Amino acid sequence: VQLQASGGGLVQAGGSLRLSCAASTRTFSNYGMGWFRQAPGKEREFVAAISGSGSGTYYADFVKGRFAISRDNAENTVYLQMNSLKPEDTAVYYCAADQSYKRLGLLYDADYWGQGTEVTVSS
Repeated sequence: VQLQASGGGLVQAGGSLRLSCAASTRTFSNYGMGWFRQAPGKEREFVAAISGSGSGTYYADFVKGRFAISRDNAENTVYLQMNSLKPEDTAVYYCAADQSYKRLGLLYDADYWGQGTEVTVSS
C-alpha cells in the first residue's frame, strides 16, 4: 500500500486545515487508516484512526473536539479536518494504514506509512 499525504501548509492560530491521504490499493476498505504527527525534536505521536468502514474512530485526547478523521472508500482517501489549530499543533503529519485499526489506535503502529505533510501554525 502506498500512501500520499497532502494539504499541509501555514495557518494562523485558530484557523483550519484539511489533510488528505490517498492510498493505492484495490482493497482500501480492508484497511484501518490513521494520522500521526512529529514535531521538531519530539517523538512521533498518534493523532487519530478510523476503521475500514468508517464506523469506528480513535482520537488522541489533545485533539478531541478539534480534529475529525473521515474517509471516502470510493476515492481511496482518508481526511483529517483540523479546526481551532494551535501553535503546538505544528508538526509533520503522516498517514498510516494497517489491516487492524485497533493496532493504529491502541498500539500506535502500522504496516504502511506515507510521507509527511508539514503543518505550521503561527501565533
